[in-house]
Amino acid sequence: MGKTITIKQLKQFRKTFSSDSAAKMAQNAISNNDLLDVALDRDLVQDIDFSFSIKLDDWKVTNQMSSGRCWLFATLNLFRPRTMKMLNVKNFEFSQSHIHFWDKFERANHFYEAIIETSDRPLDDRTIGFLLQDPIGDGGQWNMAMNLIRKHGLVPKVAYPESKSSSSTRSMNNILKDILRSGASEIRNILDNGGSMDQAREHKESRMEDIWRILCIHLGTPPEKFDWQWEDKDGEFHRRGEITPQEFAEEYVEMDWEDFVCIVNDPRNEYYRTYTVDYLQNVSGGPPVVYLNVPINEMKDITQKILEDGDPVWMGCDVGKQMHRKRGLWDAKLFDFASIYGSEFGMDKTNRLLYGQTMMTHAMLFTGVDIVDGKPRRWRVENSWGAKGSGEKGFYTMNDSWYDEYMFEIACPKNYLSEKMKKGLDTKPISLPAWDPMGSLAKDEAFDTRSS
Repeated sequence: MGKTITIKQLKQFRKTFSSDSAAKMAQNAISNNDLLDVALDRDLVQDIDFSFSIKLDDWKVTNQMSSGRCWLFATLNLFRPRTMKMLNVKNFEFSQSHIHFWDKFERANHFYEAIIETSDRPLDDRTIGFLLQDPIGDGGQWNMAMNLIRKHGLVPKVAYPESKSSSSTRSMNNILKDILRSGASEIRNILDNGGSMDQAREHKESRMEDIWRILCIHLGTPPEKFDWQWEDKDGEFHRRGEITPQEFAEEYVEMDWEDFVCIVNDPRNEYYRTYTVDYLQNVSGGPPVVYLNVPINEMKDITQKILEDGDPVWMGCDVGKQMHRKRGLWDAKLFDFASIYGSEFGMDKTNRLLYGQTMMTHAMLFTGVDIVDGKPRRWRVENSWGAKGSGEKGFYTMNDSWYDEYMFEIACPKNYLSEKMKKGLDTKPISLPAWDPMGSLAKDEAFDTRSS
């Protein structure tokens, strides 16, 4: 047994605190006010300018509402500017609900396949525990979105609009989790009692029919085809006619997303090597999630170059750290917690990853950058939390110091990679365990969009 806290120690803690005038002042301030209001560094707020030498966005932000669909919103928001230009319209949205439906359905199948694959392991195996903990979360990764588009296409929002459950997923997810865990127990029971893999998969099919029915009830039945027509901003009417989701994605997404790769900054692991995460997938049989690990300054250089060339950049980060949501600000030292508490918060990025203090929690878009003497000073970010009470009508300003500490991933075309990076792409991916923080963006509600 460890050593217990003694009465003598407690008396000393009380005495030291009561005689510390700074601690007493902090107590008065924090016990009567919001921590972030008190800790906010006034000098930093005053120094932040909201202008950018490169600013791409002239559109309204989207709103993922009470869901963890940030990765899907960021993906479709990346495609949106070129599609709006093609259609000659001021505003347009792809249906986030459509691709969300197919993610839920495909992910349910992948979960059951993972349960079958691990059926020879004991129930208290850590991987099985991880799978059962979050079998149908809202989160995901760039490669997972590509798997869905490749197989199921895209539709405009008017062809498959939001439902109550797509905008607020918790109740639907709880029902799905119940069905998935029930099915998992049934599949393992079949195999534990001498049943064959064919029998296990036959039972899986019956449970997949349940999943389909539940998703259709909550989200609506996804269209096999739809009628597509629109009026452009000059008042001209256009009619494409009947079209499938696969045809729509082929015809109205101009970005060559098949050429994109994901690069990450993970200082725990060797650079210029590829990595994957066990069971980080949604479409069984689809290409796995693969990351190329690079130094942060090189990831930053690529981000800047893409913006300079006129395209937004899909990214993943630890959104809630050193963030003021209402002001729409990020800085590595935005809040002075050390002065308030008289304690040091000393971990670097590597140790924050190792000890669970940081991970990818949110996906968004870079839509601008302020460049001084060839180097970025601050970044403009399009969030998907709506325009009200969230930054500058939904757009945020990120000081460059924050990029170094809390940015983890971008998706970029291969032609932006250096030769050293391209060689790294040819390495065999090293598998990280299912619970590794590099897979955290796919967790359920990695960051609660309802928080302020």
